[in-house]
Amino acid sequence: MDFLMSGLAACGACVFTNPLEVVKTRMQLQGELQAPGTYQRHYRNVFHAFFTIGKVDGLAALQKGLGPALVYQFLMNGIRLGTYGLADSSGYLHTAEGIHSPVRSAAAGALAGVTGAYLGSPIYMVKTHLQAQAASEIAVGHQYKHKGMFQALTEIGQKHGLVGLWRGALGGLPRVVIGSSTQLCTFSSTKDLLSHWEIFPPQSWKVALAAAMVSGIAVVLSMTPFDVASTRLYNQPTDVQGKGLMYRGILDALLQTARKEGIFGMYKGIGASYFRLGPHTILSLFFWDQLRFLYHTYTK
Repeated sequence: MDFLMSGLAACGACVFTNPLEVVKTRMQLQGELQAPGTYQRHYRNVFHAFFTIGKVDGLAALQKGLGPALVYQFLMNGIRLGTYGLADSSGYLHTAEGIHSPVRSAAAGALAGVTGAYLGSPIYMVKTHLQAQAASEIAVGHQYKHKGMFQALTEIGQKHGLVGLWRGALGGLPRVVIGSSTQLCTFSSTKDLLSHWEIFPPQSWKVALAAAMVSGIAVVLSMTPFDVASTRLYNQPTDVQGKGLMYRGILDALLQTARKEGIFGMYKGIGASYFRLGPHTILSLFFWDQLRFLYHTYTK
C-alpha cells in the first residue's frame, strides 16, 4: 500500500504540473551551447512560453508527454516515496532517542530516488523527446519524430537495444540524488520542527503543506543545474550506435553549458522549475502524507 499510495500521489500532482514540465523542458533546451544574445529567444519567460506554445502548437501541446509522465511518476515516486515510507515506519530515520536524523533521512531519500529513477529512465527520456517536439518556428533542441510513448520505446529498443533505452540514465542520477535527498530530508525535518513547535494542531494537513512548501524551495535551488544537464543529455541526437553526439556525460554537459552559456545557462528555466517543482513537491508530498494518514486511520 505504501508503494501504491506514493505512486497515486505523484500522478495526482503530475496532472496539474505537466504543462509546466513542457515549458521547463523547452526553456532548458533554448539556446543550447550558444552564447547569450546569439540566438532567437522563442520563450522569454514562463508566461510568454505558455502563451507561445498555446498559440503556435495549440493548447493540447501544453500536456505533451502526459502519458509517459504519469507512468514515470507512478513508477519512480511509487518506489521512491514507498521505500522512504517503509524506512520511516520501521524507525530507521530516527535515532535511539526518537529524534529525527537528517543524515539518515537524506541517505534514505537518495537511495530510494536512485532506484526509482534508474528503473524509470527510458520513460523519462521519451517524455523529454515528446515534450521538446514543436512546430518549426518555435522548435528548440534536437527534434525527435516520435508519435507516442510505445512507438518511441519500440523504435529506440529496436535500433539501439537496452543500452539505447537507458541512454542518459547514469547522467540523470545526480539530479535525482540531490533532488530526492533534499526534498525528503527537508520535508521530514520541517514537519518534525512544526509539530514540535505546535504551530498547527496535531495531525493537521497544514503541517504537511507548510513542510512541503519549504521542501519545494530547497529542491529548486539545489537541483536546477543538474536538471538542465539531464534534459540535454536525454534529448541530444545520437549516432547509429545510439551514442550521444553532443555530450559524453553529466560532467561534460555541465562544463560545456557553463563555458558557452555562462553560469546563468546552468539555471535556464529556473522560473519554470520553481513553478513546476514547487507545486509538484507540495502536491505530491501533501497527497502522500494525507493518503498514508487516511490509510493508517481506517485500517486500525
